[in-house]
Amino acid sequence: MMGTGKTTVGRKLAEQICYPWVDIDQQLEKDFGFTIAEYFQRYGEEAFRQQESHMLQKLVHQSPSVITTGGGIVLREENRSLMVKHGRVVHLTAHLEELIRRLQGDQSRPLLAGNLEKRIQQLMIERAALYQSTAHVTIDTTNQSPCSIVSEVKRLLFKPATGRSC
Repeated sequence: MMGTGKTTVGRKLAEQICYPWVDIDQQLEKDFGFTIAEYFQRYGEEAFRQQESHMLQKLVHQSPSVITTGGGIVLREENRSLMVKHGRVVHLTAHLEELIRRLQGDQSRPLLAGNLEKRIQQLMIERAALYQSTAHVTIDTTNQSPCSIVSEVKRLLFKPATGRSC
């Protein structure tokens, strides 16, 4: 879900385990030459979801890395299958009130236009089962620092003898 800390946590995790980090949204914006919000305006959500799927397909077949995604990546079955087949999926979540606090005033997210609380609630309801069925682990980021979340991800995904360090 947007606002849970995916980008921040993914970047820090990648640094700590010495893997490359790729944020799909950032990579798409670089490739587009403009923001995702602008892409939504010009071409619509369905076209964006297609581009997002193509990028995921490309990335999962490269060397091991930490890939952070937008919250809507789970909307397509093909994406969920790719993520589960080719990696370990970490679902970050947060309480509704925390998401509202974090996302208040963020104009860069086209899916949050209108009543912020209602939009977040709606997205959470629509996507909850998809997140749960795709994730290998789920971590609530409410009231946690990025460093503590990264530690939790490492604890849940890596056995002590096989954990990577730089």
